[in-house]
Amino acid sequence: MLLIVGLGNPGGKYARNRHNVGFMALDAIHDRNSFGPWRKRFQAETAEGKLGGEQVLLVKPQTYMNVSGNAVGEAAHFFKIEPQDIVVIHDEVDLPPGKIRMKTGGGVAGHNGLRSIRAAIGEDFRRLRIGVGHPGNKELVPGYVLHDFAKADAEWLTPLLDAIAANAGLLAQGKDNTFANRLHEGEKGDSDKQRTAETAAPRESRPGKPEPAGKTGEGPLARGLKKLFGPKD
Repeated sequence: MLLIVGLGNPGGKYARNRHNVGFMALDAIHDRNSFGPWRKRFQAETAEGKLGGEQVLLVKPQTYMNVSGNAVGEAAHFFKIEPQDIVVIHDEVDLPPGKIRMKTGGGVAGHNGLRSIRAAIGEDFRRLRIGVGHPGNKELVPGYVLHDFAKADAEWLTPLLDAIAANAGLLAQGKDNTFANRLHEGEKGDSDKQRTAETAAPRESRPGKPEPAGKTGEGPLARGLKKLFGPKD
């Protein structure tokens, strides 16, 4: 069995916080794939189902971020799951908004949820880091992650969550690099579409270029004189 853990804080007032992007990702996976209903156990909301032919338990700790390890530790101990079979999805201020990285082990970079999980099960669990951007000053980070995503963020957040849900089976199969590549391909595709749209814009919508002369070679000045004095006989 694989545990996929999404990090966040419980309660409606936190639901759209940047810190809750892990919860959002789990909801997207749950909604798109064949999972049972959410139920409360292990100090968390959990749902069982299959991804990529593998049995998976989705876990949303309800203990608040700073003690997320309590729920993860309980679930891992009950099912006898090793850290390499645990994927934790969390916000990452050191990545630009919408960028993702897969990582196994390593430090926690000040993330209290990761710190709690590391204390409970060790550091060798897998991580899906979702970039939410940085406020520019270390002291501003706590307030920044506890604020809602901006409305404009929906342009990258919604398709990213959809892509995570669509490719989650690769995580269940342990194909973390393939999973990351699929999401990166999606980012590239969105950029290409934007460039294509800009290139295909109508001539009149693109500023900075003079209107071309007509087939007769008549330019703007000639047309203006014609309006003033009438056409030549």
